[in-house]
Amino acid sequence: MIDYPIQIGDDSLQKLSSKLQESSFSQILVLVDSNTKKNCYPILSPLLPPHQVVEILPGEIHKTLDTCSFIWEKMTQLAFDRKGLVLNLGGGVIGDMGGFVAGTYKRGIDFIQIPTTLLSQVDASVGGKLGIDFQGFKNHIGLFKEPLGVYIYPSFLDTLSDRELRSGFAEVIKHHLIGDAPAWERLQHQKELRQLDFAQLIEHSVQLKSHIVEIDPFEHGLRKALNFGHTIGHAIESFRLEGKNPLLHGEAIAAGMICESYISYQKGLLSEAACTAITDYILSIYDFTPLSSANYEEIFGRMKNDKKNRQGKILCTLLDGIGQVSVNQEIAWQEMESSLNYYQSLHQRA
Repeated sequence: MIDYPIQIGDDSLQKLSSKLQESSFSQILVLVDSNTKKNCYPILSPLLPPHQVVEILPGEIHKTLDTCSFIWEKMTQLAFDRKGLVLNLGGGVIGDMGGFVAGTYKRGIDFIQIPTTLLSQVDASVGGKLGIDFQGFKNHIGLFKEPLGVYIYPSFLDTLSDRELRSGFAEVIKHHLIGDAPAWERLQHQKELRQLDFAQLIEHSVQLKSHIVEIDPFEHGLRKALNFGHTIGHAIESFRLEGKNPLLHGEAIAAGMICESYISYQKGLLSEAACTAITDYILSIYDFTPLSSANYEEIFGRMKNDKKNRQGKILCTLLDGIGQVSVNQEIAWQEMESSLNYYQSLHQRA
């Protein structure tokens, strides 16, 4: 169930300020990384009551237990008690990890999500899924815990690089593909991201995800629809994190959506025309990600530890036509290999 406020708009931070002024938290801690401290904290800070700031390094590579230990240590040094509040000011890494830290500190304290990236505004901040990476596996350690609220200030997107904006847009594409065929038809004509109405797109994604989470809060069934593109995409992302040129989350998910659309087509769930349309649109937005067949086994090995798996079977969310999904679809090595070969064949088209 989603029984916390989700505020979207340029007045969202003022609404948060009013809420905090009326509350009686013993302490307030703002968790930032070096990017949000520079670009976003100066906008938020004047609206807050007295508070402390903890800064961490940015990026998925720091979404680890070591960083959690650093934050817990800072909270302990501040004598942070169970009546304290954590404000997570950042993207998906800050939201996932900050919520996880708050949800486990002294058996759980309150936190609020203030997402600053498109990725976190349309997806990661909503739904109460929290966690960190562990031994190279994405979100391997975590929990479900709802925030006190989510406050989405679309103007934070002006602080993002084009690459970060594209990364978040992958989740926008995903939401259209899994749940809104008419909107997908319109989206395919939109390729200049800076010209998009992001307030409207954020609202669309939040409504779709909130509806799914209301029905299946703990990911027993329908919520797995939100994992489309993520089984292969997460494996690619984790694999590339260990190299010199790591991918952003959305870049890996874009590749994953192409691969999983192709598997959907191969299984007879998705038409060839729809698979081609998805491929063409994603390639018009994202750079091609080269992968070698020599890496397939390692990528497949990472898929074997995906959270959706059961009894040693790799389970994937596939498209059952545009706007519809089929969850818990078993995929085999040969299908994964075929999909990655398909993706590699697109190199000259990208």
